[in-house]
Amino acid sequence: QVQLVESGGNLVQAGGSLRLSCVASGFILSINTLGWYRQAPGKQREMVAVTTSGGATSYADSVQGRFTISRDNAKNTVYLQMNNLKPEDTAVYYCRRFPRAGGTDYWGQGTQVTVSS
Repeated sequence: QVQLVESGGNLVQAGGSLRLSCVASGFILSINTLGWYRQAPGKQREMVAVTTSGGATSYADSVQGRFTISRDNAKNTVYLQMNNLKPEDTAVYYCRRFPRAGGTDYWGQGTQVTVSS
C-alpha cells in the first residue's frame, strides 16, 4: 500500500526557513520520480520542485534559488528545504509520486506552511 506522509509545515516569519519531509512507504523510492506541489487558497495546485530517479531536479521559477529538493533513498524520504520564505509561499504543500507506466498518481495529505509578513 503506497503512502506519502508530509510533515514540517509551520508558521514562520518572512525571511525564515523551513524543511518539509515526505516519508514514503509501499514502494521503492530510488526508482521513482517525486515532487512537491502547493496550493494556496483560491488558486490551482502548482508544481514547486521535482526530483527524478536519475537525480535530476527542477523548480518553479518562483522558488528557484530559494528552495532545494533532495531525497534520502535509504530513509525513503524526500525533503524540501525552503529558505528566504515569502508571504506568497503560504500554501498547503503536497508530496506526489508520479505515476509509473500508466499507473496510479499518489499524493500525500499535505502540510500547511504559513509565512507572515
